[in-house]
Amino acid sequence: MPSSLGDLGITDPVLLAPMAGITDRPFRTLAARFGAGLVVSEMVASGELLTGRAETVTRAEIAAEEPLTAVQIAGREAGPMAQAADWAAGQGARIIDINMGCPAKKVTSGLSGSALMRDPDHALRLIEAVVGAVDVPVTLKMRLGWDRESLNAPQIARRAEAAGIRMITVHGRTRCDFYQGQADWAAIRAVVEAVAVPVVANGDITDTSAARAALAQSGAAAVMVGRGAQGAPWQPGVIAADLAERPRPAVPQGAALASFIAEHLEAHLTHYGAAIGLRSFRKHMGWYLARLPGGAALRPQAMRAETPAALLEVISGAFQEALSAEAERQAA
Repeated sequence: MPSSLGDLGITDPVLLAPMAGITDRPFRTLAARFGAGLVVSEMVASGELLTGRAETVTRAEIAAEEPLTAVQIAGREAGPMAQAADWAAGQGARIIDINMGCPAKKVTSGLSGSALMRDPDHALRLIEAVVGAVDVPVTLKMRLGWDRESLNAPQIARRAEAAGIRMITVHGRTRCDFYQGQADWAAIRAVVEAVAVPVVANGDITDTSAARAALAQSGAAAVMVGRGAQGAPWQPGVIAADLAERPRPAVPQGAALASFIAEHLEAHLTHYGAAIGLRSFRKHMGWYLARLPGGAALRPQAMRAETPAALLEVISGAFQEALSAEAERQAA
């Protein structure tokens, strides 16, 4: 592992990506338990954070027991970005990450996220403000460019490094690609060759095979796992263990997985409260079920569950279905 990652406190070159509505505190805690080298918060809108919007503040909260955690901030004004970074660092964020990669229209229409790649001079003003506001390392997450006609990630990366950015994550698509097609890991190599700070490859890294291919094609120092961790918070840790050629963390299966999901549900309800927590956990339950034999058939029931007890019944039923399906396969 490059020493530059170690300088950031990152012991394994497999990171958990920031994902809206997913990488909340309960999910980050689970991913870190399995060995993710760094966990990153959901994107936090700097203006909303400073006005004290409860939902946004919750996204930026750091649990006392959380290990290495970055808080990702987004915005279009230097002042609020700097203040938000200072607030997050004061709450315990070990790293501040600047979002210049989100492709969502509601973000880019406000000239934030990947829209900043269309105005590098303004983007650099934001970067300089954030770097100057905090003592913790500041990192940057972006895409290859706005579209295929403006692949300016290497140029922005070079200027960001000069401004004090300590690590750069590149999603191997442009903003206009959104999530279509295959991430272009080879295109990330131009960023790697443009800077001395570590570069992280992101996009379509779902397993160890993909991680190895992304590292080889990009020359990056690390990989970041996003959608591959949905329904599998252990996946970054599994990939990290494989890359390091050490034993994998014990991935829960069978009854142990049922208990694990119940634990995740309990932590989720504690974090959000019963009403909001039950609704927002349904997506996690859907992803867990999708990975189980026979689990998809229980998805409608999970989506209709109106109490934690009802959802726990779905969890129990899911594993009865899974065990039955496994028994039938073995008997065939």
